[in-house]
Amino acid sequence: FTKYFLYLPFNFAGVAVHPEDPRFGDLVGKNVVIPISGRSIPVVADTSVDPEFGTGAVKVTPAHDPNDYERGRRHNLPMINILNPDGTLNEYGGPLAGMERLQARPKLIELLEEAGQLDKVEEHIHNVPHSDRSKTPVEPLISLQWFVKMEEMAQPAIAAVKANEAGDKELRFVPERWEKVYLSWLQNVRDWCISRQLWWGHRIPVWYDEDGNAVAFEVDPEPGTLHPESGKPLVRQDEDVLDTWASSWLWPFSTLGWPDESEEMNAFYPTQFLSTGRDIIYLWVARMVMASYEFLGTRPFEHVYVHANVLDGKGKRMSKSAGNGVDPLQMIEEWGVDAVRLTLPLLTNEGQDIKLSPTKFEMGRNFCNRLWNASRFTLMNLEDFGVSYAAASEETKRAIRSGESPWPEDRFIEAKRNQTIVKVRKALDTFRFNEAATALYKFVWDELCDWYLEIAKERLYAGRGGEEGKVMAQAMLVRSLRDVLAMLHPFTPFITEEIFASLAPHVKALGQGDRVADCLSEAQWPIPGAVDESALGRFEVLKETTRAIRAVRAQHHIERKAELRAFLEVRGESESVLAADEQGTVSYLCGLGVFDVGADVTKPRAAATTVLSGGHILHVDLEGLVEFDKEIERLQSKIEKLEIERKKLEGKLRNENYVNRAPAAVVEKDRVRLKELGEECSTLETQAAELRELVE
Repeated sequence: FTKYFLYLPFNFAGVAVHPEDPRFGDLVGKNVVIPISGRSIPVVADTSVDPEFGTGAVKVTPAHDPNDYERGRRHNLPMINILNPDGTLNEYGGPLAGMERLQARPKLIELLEEAGQLDKVEEHIHNVPHSDRSKTPVEPLISLQWFVKMEEMAQPAIAAVKANEAGDKELRFVPERWEKVYLSWLQNVRDWCISRQLWWGHRIPVWYDEDGNAVAFEVDPEPGTLHPESGKPLVRQDEDVLDTWASSWLWPFSTLGWPDESEEMNAFYPTQFLSTGRDIIYLWVARMVMASYEFLGTRPFEHVYVHANVLDGKGKRMSKSAGNGVDPLQMIEEWGVDAVRLTLPLLTNEGQDIKLSPTKFEMGRNFCNRLWNASRFTLMNLEDFGVSYAAASEETKRAIRSGESPWPEDRFIEAKRNQTIVKVRKALDTFRFNEAATALYKFVWDELCDWYLEIAKERLYAGRGGEEGKVMAQAMLVRSLRDVLAMLHPFTPFITEEIFASLAPHVKALGQGDRVADCLSEAQWPIPGAVDESALGRFEVLKETTRAIRAVRAQHHIERKAELRAFLEVRGESESVLAADEQGTVSYLCGLGVFDVGADVTKPRAAATTVLSGGHILHVDLEGLVEFDKEIERLQSKIEKLEIERKKLEGKLRNENYVNRAPAAVVEKDRVRLKELGEECSTLETQAAELRELVE
């Protein structure tokens, strides 16, 4: 047999070959002799051997290799340890006994050459584990260890995730698919080695008498305790300590005073929720569940939430050695703690890992800035709110309390806020944190800031609706901001608490002091009212109409101060489209001098036409606002410039040398730009064609 002497052969307990390898079939069951030592070892057949690896005949060293340990057990081979604790060879090393293992290897080559027993020496690339700290090879070594029998302990933990007749479970995983990983390990559990030879940790709960007889206790024995079998006094405790996970499975209750009774244990155990990573479901989660049932007879928690892993921008796992980590303290320093806290759930869909780069936190930073500016605007316009609300009519106060405002924007934001409260509460109750964060982000950014604040300025500044209109807008801002801050508090606790400190007096002035506490974390969670679906539907038409009119103004470069004339040709029932007050809001937002809505409106001769949802048709009169010939000329000039750029890019991408040699990201960027140019040219050509029709 040709051997690769990365290992010293003195610990060989046998030679293994594949049972179907024709080269060695007649040798199975026979013995071979180890050179130098002269010891005889058997040849065994084992299906784990790869016939293509090396010679197809491999050494079996059960005392120095985990895989060989299993092979040795299958074939009843001896466990031969050739190493002393300091890495030198023991008496099994024969003529090399006492030498350090790395020095002994080249010496063995010399002895084999002298004895004429060396066929050849080959270099072999091998997968040798190295210590992360010392960077030296790890030498597997069999030793006496303590094990815990696991099969019986696993049964209550398995039963905990099995549904009863009513469909209930004692323990639930979120997402539920991780339950399979948990069960797979528990249902195939093996006895667990709990001992480690470390300087610090929980001592193994094993004591010895003077003759070395061992006995385990759940709690430390009293001084003078006798060994239950030998009757002799216990004289020492085992020097080994529990491994990391054997210590960790005790953590949930050992921190609360266990094994003694305590107020903390009664108050906080078992708990409800555990957030963890998928890579420690069997290392820690399953072990905590087993320990809790074993020592306390109950589950440790109700829900196990398996969160996403945070990867670097290229999708690789972060590590210090690779230098690709994102330091949260640096991100907090650069972007702010609330921005960091909010960005992560915004990016994390259920069960999907995050590709995180530092610039991603800009999203959270921008949101916090927007919330701060919206809150500052609100607070600046609430200085007289207490006095104004006290002086308001009872009818106005009733409308404010009931949420039945006569103003369309109030009805819209009231319905959207109630809708958001329901969404966020449902998402949080089911641990869908991304959905909760996204719903809040959209409500604050789109509905509250982009629409409501913009519309409410008319009542706050221009006096539309008089004092009653102003106080109703103020009240709606107080209610909306109060609920937004409460729902955002779990995500962005610092900025929300800061804003709430200034808002609280206005909440009290609104007559809802029962929903105000000394700090926001103690305030009552928002209570949703009814959602006015009709108000939401009409406001969507309002938003679509507003966007369409603004798009016409921007498309044809019409000055902001120029009044437009718009006509909405209604298909179906006009009452379900825009009420009179909603038409007034569109006029305010779009700078309209005329806005006619109905089924019989007349289309102007020179109009930009847009078809809205539901088949409604919007006409914006361009007569006197656009010099059509010059606008057509401007559009044509822009089209020609874009066409030049597009042809240049097309030629570039047809060049195979460029496509094959340029970085893939650069080529992809060019392809995206080419597509954008085509779409932009198409849009401009459509606009020019529409203007030509108007001229004709």
